[in-house]
Amino acid sequence: MSELMQIHEHFKVRWGMVIDIDKCTGCGACVMACNTENNIAPSTDRFNRLRTVHWLIIYKLTNGKTGKEYDEAYLPRPCMQCENPLCASVCPVVATTKDEEGGIVSQIYPRCIGCRYCMAACPYHARVFNWYDPVWPKDMEKIITPFTSVRPRGVVEKCNFCHHRFQKAKEEARAKGQNPLELEEDAYQPACAEACPTGAITFGNLNNPKHKVYKLSRSKYAFRLLEKLGTNPQVYYISKREWIKKVADNYLEHQNQKG
Repeated sequence: MSELMQIHEHFKVRWGMVIDIDKCTGCGACVMACNTENNIAPSTDRFNRLRTVHWLIIYKLTNGKTGKEYDEAYLPRPCMQCENPLCASVCPVVATTKDEEGGIVSQIYPRCIGCRYCMAACPYHARVFNWYDPVWPKDMEKIITPFTSVRPRGVVEKCNFCHHRFQKAKEEARAKGQNPLELEEDAYQPACAEACPTGAITFGNLNNPKHKVYKLSRSKYAFRLLEKLGTNPQVYYISKREWIKKVADNYLEHQNQKG
């Protein structure tokens, strides 16, 4: 486990997100863009949340108050791409690892045996099991993205920051004689960040001072989900509302009370 906890230090590039919750309207454009870009077929049993396939989900948060004090917010949740991923430590067939370029937690579908240990280990519920063979309505199969594989029934799926776009950006950089480890911020953007109409999702290299995420992730308003677990997500959130930060770390009002 100690080796796993240190592996993230070897990454010269760490792709990450900063999501501004105060800007997010919960419109769902990022979810639709993710589904289309990554060939996620319409759900067969869409009313059963345990059997639907979505790599990106938007959660509605409230401050638990009523009347004029009531407040709500929307929290998009992709895979956190944890620096210390609990999912990778439990996979018996090494179908998920933390050795992908850019610090992306990989999911190798041909290796996956569908045991779902990784789903149980992930504290963010960022992984989903594909219960059904993907089926598209008539003519909808024409929009399938040619750069993304279609997963079969019986494997675990998750967000990979649109990894095929990363591969394409590296190939284009090499063709231009540029260093693929020093990509410009706009050279590689996942579909969700590209589609967000309010600019709530910022994506880039967390190790590069020239990228916006470098500065935003160090803002006094930045935080990560369940930081107390020590997973060190590469997805940060920003909000000036204190109650949102408490909800993000599963804060309980009575946790400091004795008795």
